[in-house]
Amino acid sequence: MRDFFSLTRWFPGLAALLNYQRHWFVPDVRAGLSVAAVALPVAIAYAELAGVGAVVGLYSCILPMVVYALFGSSRQLIIGPDAATCAVLYAVVAPLAAGDPVKHWQLVMTMTAMTGFWCLIASRFHLGVLADFLSRPILMGLLNGVAITIMVGQLSRIMGFTYNEKYLIERLLHSLDYLTHTHLPTLVMSLLTLLILLVCRRVRPNWPAPLMALAAAALLVWAGQLKRIGIETIGPVPTGIPELQIPQFAPGLLRDLVLPALNLAMVSFVSMMLTARSFAAKNGYEVDADQEFRALGLANLAAAASQGFAISGADSRTAVNDASGGKSQLVSIIAAGAIALVTFTLTAPLEFIPTAALGVVLVMASLSLTDFRSLWALRKSDRAAFALALITFTSVLLMGVIPGITLAVLLGLFQFLRNVMRPTDQLLGIDEEGVVRTLGNNEHVHSVPGLLLYRFNSPLTYFNAPYFKRRVLAQLVQDPHNPRCLVIDAVSCFTHQDISVMSMVGELHRELKRRGVHMVMAGRHGQLTHWFRQAGVKVGDDGILLSPDIYQALRMTRCYREEGADDSAAFSSSETETPSTTIA
Repeated sequence: MRDFFSLTRWFPGLAALLNYQRHWFVPDVRAGLSVAAVALPVAIAYAELAGVGAVVGLYSCILPMVVYALFGSSRQLIIGPDAATCAVLYAVVAPLAAGDPVKHWQLVMTMTAMTGFWCLIASRFHLGVLADFLSRPILMGLLNGVAITIMVGQLSRIMGFTYNEKYLIERLLHSLDYLTHTHLPTLVMSLLTLLILLVCRRVRPNWPAPLMALAAAALLVWAGQLKRIGIETIGPVPTGIPELQIPQFAPGLLRDLVLPALNLAMVSFVSMMLTARSFAAKNGYEVDADQEFRALGLANLAAAASQGFAISGADSRTAVNDASGGKSQLVSIIAAGAIALVTFTLTAPLEFIPTAALGVVLVMASLSLTDFRSLWALRKSDRAAFALALITFTSVLLMGVIPGITLAVLLGLFQFLRNVMRPTDQLLGIDEEGVVRTLGNNEHVHSVPGLLLYRFNSPLTYFNAPYFKRRVLAQLVQDPHNPRCLVIDAVSCFTHQDISVMSMVGELHRELKRRGVHMVMAGRHGQLTHWFRQAGVKVGDDGILLSPDIYQALRMTRCYREEGADDSAAFSSSETETPSTTIA
């Protein structure tokens, strides 16, 4: 039993395969072949996007898919080359390689290995919570910006010219000049590829449209000898197992890859988890975020060892798997086997695939990353989220993919810090039934005379403790009834021990005592007693009063609230006192 538990923990995919049900096999085979049919052309296209040979894209599918099938906790997720991942790789590596294709490939492999190590480190420290770190609006702006960058970059292949500029804005400014250099046969090939894609999706939506389009384009090039009129192709694709390469470049370049690899690990993981969770929810199970981080790291290490590039969760191929009825991780193994068969025995026809057709496939794939309708809808539903998404989107377009991703990560961090450092707070009252509720627009909830009930909606820590103190004192000053007691809901804000927080509480108690206000902490009675005594903060009659909950605090403070209060403000059991049956 212990061995099985360990197996389930470290190899959830393998544990699922050991409990495989026979009736899953036929749908898994069908889904695996369907995934392979979609993954083959996409892998070749994304290899071109990453700036490496077509066969590298195939290498990046085979072993990583098998590794994820063993270590991943998602039954439907398919990993492989991803448009955003490849765009990031190229943006980082191309300037460092300086036009050397061998160095470019080696830097890509090295950055892929670094990405894998970052993922393993994150898994070791249980940082799967980072799946929620980049908010949906930030990721939306990031992916829309990356998609536009990819589409503009592929126009040169689609139309047959070469960009001289490096960045998007400069390319757009000179777009009219580039249009005059359009190579007409290349443009015609691109339009034919697009037509085949659209017709296939319309007439046979279940067929692998990219595979059909690239196959038709390659057949036209081969039959018509179109290389003679300037149609560029991907060229010969080597067959067989890749030769192991030891990276040979200046060690100083490693420093330039560390932070980009961290950014890539972050974005790849967040994007992958969005896909994994959505399909897990659809099929009625949960995925383990920390295990997914480990599986992504091992898959990237497998990609680097296979002479491939970084991979992530592939939403389009995952959707194909789910639509085809895939039931288990065996789908990934079958798809990897089919891709391996092509890679090691049937690569000769691939050399006739025109780069223009690959450009069309990449543009159509990038369209799936865009969601401008949802982005614009944020303008009405959540202006702050819309601003975050728009800033990220604009930064990717103006500064480039890597600075845009860095800014997206920083925005996520700043958003979190803002919510923790300056959280919302609330004043509480009692309704007609004696239940504590938030004061606000509800006319049936009233404040308790002589008492201020306060809730701080964030864990207290050293960087928001001064703000907490200021807010409490401000609420006391603004209360026209000069409350004699302050009750703080300790459950929501005292979640861990922090010496700075304890020091602040001691200062706040002394200030309140000077003003003649009794301070009560409601909730976490035993924990706070231990923490306050360790910090030297007085508790009890001469110090802070501690109560198991808010209702007990109301009982405890009744005598304090009535001290010095006139008859009209006195706490009346018939009007505002919580009924004994409710507070018990």
